[in-house]
Order: sequence, then structure tokens, then C-alpha cells
Amino acid sequence: MQNILIVVDMQNDFVDGSLGTPEARRIVGHVVEKAAGFDGRVLFTQDTHRGDYLETQEGKNLPVKHCIQGTEGWKLVPEVEALREEPAVLKETFGSSDLVEILKELDAQDPIRSIEFVGLCTDICVISNALLIKAFFPEVPIAVDARGCAGVTPESHRRALDAMRMCQIEIIE
Repeated sequence: MQNILIVVDMQNDFVDGSLGTPEARRIVGHVVEKAAGFDGRVLFTQDTHRGDYLETQEGKNLPVKHCIQGTEGWKLVPEVEALREEPAVLKETFGSSDLVEILKELDAQDPIRSIEFVGLCTDICVISNALLIKAFFPEVPIAVDARGCAGVTPESHRRALDAMRMCQIEIIE
């Protein structure tokens, strides 16, 4: 049986770029430490948009260009990128159906014992992927390391953790 760590969207634009926050900068060290010492497989996701981002539904609701494929902002922060051993899962939406399919394949090869999340943003992509994966793997324990996550604001981070806790996702404080 295998353990999976999913490192969500630890990209330059979310850490110190167009949507960066002090909270995001503070978690980088913890995320690196967690991923480097994780006993299992580590998967990375990358929020990925095209040049027409502002014309998409997301772009109309969040009119800040970010994570445009191929730009510096799209890349994983260097400390995190240094740990990546296989291609990142590129995701054009908050929750990734590709990530679900990869997990199904991994589970077929060697059953998944647990799935844990760290990354950005707690209140958008972390919660979306955690709940999506919980729907497909209802008997696999799923956890979110709160110290390795940051939200758009500290308040929305806390609300997202509370919502996930209510959906039987373990929150590691």
C-alpha cells in the first residue's frame, strides 16, 4: 500500500507574484520539508492558463492574469521544483479530473493507503481537489496539513479548513 502527498499549485504567481501573499511565502519551507521527507509518492499540480485567461469564466471572476503557461509565474517555486521527479499535473480548473485519473491508475497498481495535501490556495484549489478526490476515494483517509497551506486570506483559509473537516477530511494543525 502506498501513501500519496499532493503538492497543490506551489507556483511563483501564488507565492510572490501577481497573487502572492505573506502567508504563502511563509509555508514554502514547510512544504519543502514535508515533500522531501515524505514516505510515499509526491505529486505536484500546476495551475495552468493560456493568454486568453481574462476571457474565461474564471478570468471574469478573478481578473488577475496568473499562471500563464510558460511564464515565470507559472513555474513552481525553485525550492519545490527541485523536489519534483515526474511531470506535474497541469490543471486548467480548480479541481483536476486528470489528478483523479492518475490516482485511480496508481491505486490499481498498488492500493492507496492515504492521501495528504499541502499547497495553495486552501480556499480554492486545495479544497476543490480534496473534496473531488474524497468523492472518488471515500474509504481512503484524506488529510490536509494546515501548516503547509495558505488561503487568499487567513480568514478564508480557516473557513476552508473547517469545511473540509465537516466533510471528513482530517486537518493536521
